[in-house]
Amino acid sequence: MPIYNCKTLTPQGQVIRTRVEDESRIACIRKLRNNGLTPISVTPVASLNKRKKERQRVRNIKQFAEVQNSTVKKKNKKSKNSFFSFLTSDVGGSGKKISARDIRIFTQNFYLLKKANFNNIHALSTVISTTENVKLRIILEDILAGVEAGEYMYTTMEYYEDIFPYIYINMIKVGELSGSLERSLEQAVKYLEDNDALRRKIRRILLPNLLMFFGLIIGTILAVIFGVPMLKGIFESVGSNEQLPKITMWLYEFTLKVKSVWYIPVGLIIFVGIAFGTWISTSKGRYKFDYFKYTMPIFGKLMYLLDFSRVMQGVLLNLQNGMRIQDSLEVSKNVVKNTVMMSIIETSVNNIYIGQSWIQPFEEANLGDDMCIEMLKIGMQTDLSEMIEKMLAYIDADINNTLQTIVKVLPEISYLFVGIVLIFFVCAVLVPCISLYMGGWLFSAYDV
Repeated sequence: MPIYNCKTLTPQGQVIRTRVEDESRIACIRKLRNNGLTPISVTPVASLNKRKKERQRVRNIKQFAEVQNSTVKKKNKKSKNSFFSFLTSDVGGSGKKISARDIRIFTQNFYLLKKANFNNIHALSTVISTTENVKLRIILEDILAGVEAGEYMYTTMEYYEDIFPYIYINMIKVGELSGSLERSLEQAVKYLEDNDALRRKIRRILLPNLLMFFGLIIGTILAVIFGVPMLKGIFESVGSNEQLPKITMWLYEFTLKVKSVWYIPVGLIIFVGIAFGTWISTSKGRYKFDYFKYTMPIFGKLMYLLDFSRVMQGVLLNLQNGMRIQDSLEVSKNVVKNTVMMSIIETSVNNIYIGQSWIQPFEEANLGDDMCIEMLKIGMQTDLSEMIEKMLAYIDADINNTLQTIVKVLPEISYLFVGIVLIFFVCAVLVPCISLYMGGWLFSAYDV
């Protein structure tokens, strides 16, 4: 008998997911209702034949990859054996990692072909011929094989959920089922471009400051480990009676102790890392750590805004494609990995099923801006999609303001750290170097 994935609602308002084996979908729904459960969704699990087909498809992909690898290896043998060609070649012919840029370019090209009234098979074949990434080309070949067999594109994309974002697959699914794939592709292109632009902006702002901060820490550690013993060795090698400053000697003795018992701090770091990994692997530890991410100084607000913006962007796209608000929230929940945000969304969905406000959990969490909550409330009374668009524009401005604040704060912290390091460096390293340069150790070395 077929098996069904069931999402049901209890009389207490709790959402329960389970699997039921029954002769038909109607019989399954009847069985759930007889047990006091209200069915929300009942979908069949993939049949055995479909699973066999999936495994066969994976084998075909591997065969395709082997053929591709052998072809590339033959080409490499025929090519000139130069150092430059070795550096620029793809080792093994497996293709580089599939990046967000590759997915975005594929979506843009596919959208343009669909806009030119290409059918799915013709458009996919054309895009595959121009795709440079071998791994992505293999996946697109599999999608094309599924379309030629009469399947939807999204059914094959679901096998590669680690490549295609969840919200992306859902947009393709809605577009194919509603007959508006071109519009869904246009929305997908905008979604990918906005995410990519935001990611570049954050990387451009944060990376230089973080690199400078950690560079100073590493430089200080190297100066203590190598610089201080070197100065001590120079003074002793010439037989000078001059004594290094106390802080320099303290650093020298501290370095010797650390070198003699290096396994203790290393073991302590490993133990702390293992303990933290064990704690964070538990549901309670993961939730507390994720909550700390949203409330931590400097970066907490930015992390929440980014996740909330992604969720609301997914909700907006789903609403524009005709989905219900509860289904939009359920799908958009998977675009974030933070368990705090996911639990808030889950509570919101449950509130809808029991007739309460889905905005209330976001308000009670007290993590976001009151302006966003009020805009959502007004949207429920007027036009929710239009209000979410305005709210996303407000969130983008808030993200920019938060980034500017971080840009101002990070240099101040870095300069404070630099000042402390410079004072420490002058006292411990620079003063002995000046003494060495002025030649005072020569007089002490010859008892003058």
